[in-house]
Amino acid sequence: MRLPDRVLEPSERIAEILFGLIMALTVTGATSVVTADRAELRTMLIAALGCNIAWGIIDAGMYLMARLAERGSNALLLRDVRGTIDRESAHRTIADALPPLLSSIFQPPQLDLIREGLQRLPESETRPRLTGRDWLGALGVCILVILSTFPVVIPFLVFDNVQTALRISNAVAVVSLFFCGVIFARYAGLRPWPTGLVMVIVGAALVGIAIALGG
Repeated sequence: MRLPDRVLEPSERIAEILFGLIMALTVTGATSVVTADRAELRTMLIAALGCNIAWGIIDAGMYLMARLAERGSNALLLRDVRGTIDRESAHRTIADALPPLLSSIFQPPQLDLIREGLQRLPESETRPRLTGRDWLGALGVCILVILSTFPVVIPFLVFDNVQTALRISNAVAVVSLFFCGVIFARYAGLRPWPTGLVMVIVGAALVGIAIALGG
C-alpha cells in the first residue's frame, strides 16, 4: 500500500498543535496569579518550554515507530499476497487490509488489479525501513509541539502584571483551541462552529484533569 505524499496529514498537524497547547496550558494554568513573582514566572516559562521540547522529541520518536510499523504491515501484506497461490485467499488477504467501506464494495476484478499491482512492486518494498520523508515528518512533529508553546507563554514575557498576562494567555489558548476545532471540522466533515466549541471544552477539561492529577 502506498503511503500518503504529505509529510504530515492535516489531522496529524492539528493533533500535535493541540497536544502542545494542552501541555503548555497545564504548566501556565498551575501558576498562582497571587503569589507568583518574576523568578517563579521565569521558572514557569522554562518549565513550559522544556516540557514541550521533551514531549516533542518523544512524540517524534513515536511518529517514527508508527511509520515503521505501517511499512512493516504493508511489507507483510505484500509477502502474504505473493506467497499465496490461491486467488481467493489472496483476495481475502487484500480485502482484510482495506478500509471496511472499500472492502465491502470491491469486487474480484478490482481485487485482481490490486493483486497484480502488488506483484509488480520491487523486492525492496518487502523490507520495511524509514525514509527521509519519515524523518522530515518526525522533525515536523517536534517543531509543531514546541511552537505551540509560544502563543501561551508570550503574554508572560510582554506584560509585567501576572494576572493580566494569565488572562491574555488563556484567551489566546481558547482562540487557538477553537480554530483547531474549526480546521479539524473541515477535514472531518463536521460543522465548524460546534466542533470549535467542543474542542475548547474538551481542551479545558483535559488541562483541568492534568492539573488536578499533578501533571
